[in-house]
Parts: sequence; structure tokens; C-alpha cells
Amino acid sequence: MTRQLSKLTSQFNASPTANLIAKIATLREAGQKIISLNIGEPDFPTPPNIKEAAIKAINDDFTKYTATAGILPLRESIADKLLHDNNLHYDVSEIAVTVGAKQAIACALMAIVGEGDEVIIPSPCYVSYPDMVKLAYATPVTVPLKGDNFDLDIEAIDQAVNEHTKAIIICTPNNPTGTVFSEASLRELARLVLKHDLYIITDEIYEKLIYDSHPHFSIASISDEVKDHTITINGFSKTYAMTGWRLGYVAANKNVIKAIVAILSQTTSAPASMVQMAAIEALKGPQDAVDEMVKQYDQRRRYCLKRLRAMNHVTCADSQGAFYLFPDMSAYMGTSYGDYIIKDDYDLCHYLLESEHIACVPGSVYHGPNHIRLSYSCSLDELKEAMDGIENALTRLK
Repeated sequence: MTRQLSKLTSQFNASPTANLIAKIATLREAGQKIISLNIGEPDFPTPPNIKEAAIKAINDDFTKYTATAGILPLRESIADKLLHDNNLHYDVSEIAVTVGAKQAIACALMAIVGEGDEVIIPSPCYVSYPDMVKLAYATPVTVPLKGDNFDLDIEAIDQAVNEHTKAIIICTPNNPTGTVFSEASLRELARLVLKHDLYIITDEIYEKLIYDSHPHFSIASISDEVKDHTITINGFSKTYAMTGWRLGYVAANKNVIKAIVAILSQTTSAPASMVQMAAIEALKGPQDAVDEMVKQYDQRRRYCLKRLRAMNHVTCADSQGAFYLFPDMSAYMGTSYGDYIIKDDYDLCHYLLESEHIACVPGSVYHGPNHIRLSYSCSLDELKEAMDGIENALTRLK
């Protein structure tokens, strides 16, 4: 007799990007060289001062359990950062530290939604949002972003709101498109949130990776009333090249944070103690490494945009932030080369991986069909090789 798994597990799948990472690892173990444009991970090392802070914490035997919400000095540092960078006034009791920003989002959803609730997600969107909503027993409702530049479509969002709507999730700078939502559009969204008495979960993990002087604007800074409706998510993985350190944080009103901390206390408890000490150094130490990373990302972004836009039948929206491009490959749907038949963006990504050993992600997993997501968080030399390979592969399709 085969025992049944829970009903919940049948409602969502493992992350397709994680599955792709596993497949690439298998190919590499077989001796194949793969250019990874699929993973949203900085190729830079964690800055030395941050590593040294973690080592010092270990040597000082700061290796015990901490308060579930995170150590007070770190929450104080986060509060200072939010005030200085985002014009957000949060007390330390309104901040909780989590095992990565992804956990902060999942816990926030579990704290505010449940069965019968709906959560609006402007799309293309981060691949995990819809499944995290399902994990909280709610229903995800994707609403397309507007136009070729992926702006917030406030009218479409408003039309999607009903008596079951509880929250809206946004990500700015956006994964997968690289769009930075304008202050004007965020103010319109805030008015909508107040009109319908909704929560807004704003994922700002890429806030420091912005180019061409496009300013980052935190929606919670609009007013105290908007702030009370907002759950702000951030973390250390992208800005400080600390992906494997697994550290994020969430800021919200005290009732929301109290619920999140209760969830944390029964699941992971607090993040690793020495990692929290390293995060204090990340926030309070020199930011030169961040500036250098942004400078190099911008150089890579400009190069890849120029190359993609020069390819036949490829269009690509501008990317103002993060380290992603989201080119439209619609013209290549229905083409073929030998045994390769390109019915959709999954087929196109399979073709690029098999024929040119270039890994990218189908746009469909982000609710953006006929696109592919390319990450330029690898060296310029690798990107040049990848752009050559993509151009050659597309040229062969008829």
C-alpha cells in the first residue's frame, strides 16, 4: 500500500530553477562546460570584511542560539539602514531576521493570508511567489505587467481585486524583467491598496543593483498609513554576494511581525548566530565592494542588451535593475533545426543548452511565455561567449 502525501504538496512543485541547477550540475559532472545564465547569484566573492566578521564571531564563541527575531544589534543596524536608505522609520520590534529573503516572504504570506484569500501578483514574476501563496493555503492571481517595458498596470490590478483579495506582491527591481517601478506607479498602487484595505508585500532584495540613475523608491515611505499596510522584504544575498549565507529580513507593523516571529519559532528559529554578526559588518562597514559590483554589472548589462538587440527578430526591454534581461523570443516559436523543434520557450532553452551549452530559464516559469530569462551575473568573457552561442543557435533555426 502506497501512503498518500498531504493535499498541500499536490498543489505546488519544486522550483523549476532549482531543478535546472541540478541538471546543469549533472552535465558538469559529466565533463561538459556550461555557461550559466540561469542563476540569480553574484559571481563575486563575499567582501573580506564580512567574512572576517563571521570568523571573529566563531573564534569568540558566538555560536549559540539567538532570539528568534534576530540579535538586537543586527535589528538596530537594519533599522538604521531602512531610515538612511529608504526613509522608513521602523522600531526594532517591527523587524525580524529570517533564513533568507525567500523565507521572509513565505512567513509574511502565512501570517496574513489563508484559505479563501487571493493574492495578486503582477507578472512576469519571481518563480516562487505563486507557490508560496499556495503554501499559505491562498490562491495566487497573476495580472500581466503593462506594455513592452513591464510597467505596473494599476487599472488591471484594480479590476482583479474582489472580496477575496487580501494582498499584492511586487518586486522592484523586478525579477525576471529588471524593471524598476517608478515612484509615480508605486504611489498609484499605494492609493489602490488603501482604497481596498489590502496588504502590499514589497520584495526589495535588488534595491542596490540599479543603473542609469533610476532611483529606488520604497512604497512604505509614502505615509504612515501606507507603511501600516506594507510588509517590506530585503536581505543580504544580492547586494553583498552572500547567497549561501541565507540571511534576509522583514519590516512591518508589530502585529504582522509578532505573527511572523511565532511562525519562525516553530520552524527554523533564528538564523545562524555568526551570520548575523557578519550582516552587521555588511551594513555598517565600507560599501566599496557593492559599488564595484554595480559598476561591473552595468557594463555587462549594456553589452548584453546591445548584442541581443542586434540579433534578428529578438526584442529586449531595457533593464534598469537587478542582473536580468528578459528578451522576447516570440519570432522563434514554431521554428526548427534538425531534430530540434521549438514549440515554446522550454524547447528554446533546451535547444540552447544541448546545442551551445548555454543555460537560461524559460520565461513561462515566470508567467512570461515566449521569453527567456538571462542573468548577467557572470564574467564578461563568459557573456561574450554566451551571446555568440545564442546568436549562432538562433541563426540555424528556420
